[in-house]
Amino acid sequence: MAHRPAYDALGRSSERTPLRLRFASRDRERSRSWIHGYVVRLAWTDAAIVVAAVFAAQFARFGADNALAPNGAAQVPATVVSIVLVISWLVSLRALQTLDRRVVGSGSQEYSRVVTACLALFGVLAMVDLLFRLNIARGFIAIALPVGTTGLLLSRWLWRQWLGRQRLRSENVENVLVVGSEASAVPVMERLVRQPNLGFRVVGICLPSRAGKPKAVSVASTKVPVYGTFDDVCESVLQSGATTVAVTSAEALGHDAMQALSWDLEGMDVDMMVSPGVTDVAGPRVMVRPVAGLPLLHIDKPRYEGANRFRKALVDRVGAAIILCALAPVFVVVAIAIKLDSRGPVFYRATRVGLNNAPFSMWKFRSMVQDADSLKDNLRGLNEGAGVLFKMRDDPRVTKVGIFIRRYSLDELPQIFNVLGGTMSLVGPRPPLPDEVERYDGRVARRMLVKPGMTGLWQVSGRSDLSWEESVRLDLSYVENWSIMQDALILWKTVKAVVAKDGAY
Repeated sequence: MAHRPAYDALGRSSERTPLRLRFASRDRERSRSWIHGYVVRLAWTDAAIVVAAVFAAQFARFGADNALAPNGAAQVPATVVSIVLVISWLVSLRALQTLDRRVVGSGSQEYSRVVTACLALFGVLAMVDLLFRLNIARGFIAIALPVGTTGLLLSRWLWRQWLGRQRLRSENVENVLVVGSEASAVPVMERLVRQPNLGFRVVGICLPSRAGKPKAVSVASTKVPVYGTFDDVCESVLQSGATTVAVTSAEALGHDAMQALSWDLEGMDVDMMVSPGVTDVAGPRVMVRPVAGLPLLHIDKPRYEGANRFRKALVDRVGAAIILCALAPVFVVVAIAIKLDSRGPVFYRATRVGLNNAPFSMWKFRSMVQDADSLKDNLRGLNEGAGVLFKMRDDPRVTKVGIFIRRYSLDELPQIFNVLGGTMSLVGPRPPLPDEVERYDGRVARRMLVKPGMTGLWQVSGRSDLSWEESVRLDLSYVENWSIMQDALILWKTVKAVVAKDGAY
């Protein structure tokens, strides 16, 4: 066979390959059927929403009686314009790969591609209309674009909720076989095991050699069976029913064996993922660049200046102004309740450290007794906070009104003033105390590269229930991979977390 050297490099005979591949392909087809069905449902939902949005816009703009009336300079009936728009919209969604099975169901990239496809389509239509002076009714476009885009995003979110519930029942998941040393594999497996909603179920591991090979590897509260060594990956895939192989020790496996393994898995219809060894760095900063036949991972530096900084500042100021106007009655009610409940001012101003270690005064509704800071040293022995944080689930300094407003995070609302003033952002790392920053090491100090936020990944991932290490990891992940779409997702998840009162005390 043409690939005999590759098979030999992994210690397998090419003579047995055809039979194994036949059975493996059949198993993979059954286990992957959910992906095809999910993507098909997304496609039909997208089509239904686009058709509904376009024809609703047509009805709102032209009415039911003028559907065939000539429109614009070309005198084209409105219905024809709508049909062309529907087809163009669906083509744009496909061209931007919004149904790519590698992005659907998780992460912000799916939403980002949907928004990009919608904006790109209408941007092109606007230029064509201007260049050729078609004079298509702009009110028609002004209705279809926001309605259709919002509908597409909402449908994707609803499908994700359904998929997440399925995955929590261990349905519609990818079975992952991890290939690597314990040192490199365990951190990857821990994250996958702790977040079943990601859709990956770890079914086994292949270790470097047979010497001292255990029967299972402990990950969190589970035991992951060891199926063999690096030479037994294909056989282990068949035994474990894996649909994905995750390589965490590429350097130990070697270039030739990696290439041979990719060929084998391609024939078995199994996905192959390779961990680059760089954690919490993803998104547009990461790109694979072929150099001299080698796929090298290029990682750009985080960019917080220029257009990115302007966009984030614009979203912060506009968003904060809208929130302040919408929640003005809540501010009044909370202020009156605090004043009636206990002696002291309505607001509490605490010193925090912000962008580039610059101190600032952070506004909050007062939720503790007036002299709470002076009582802190007496409670050090009861501290339940993680790392350098000070937290108590039943803090005696908290007032009756304070308990309520903390439960629903209402005490954080005055930080809107900080956002308007430019010292904080709507989304960002948790604003730390000066004494916390003094104990930061070089890695944790990267949190100070962006403005602290009213909410962040830490807020939507457990808040006070998180360990110090997990809180730091989430903040650093945000700093390394910031994007407007990620901010939008975090803001949406914050609303859900506040309503559910997750980790608030």
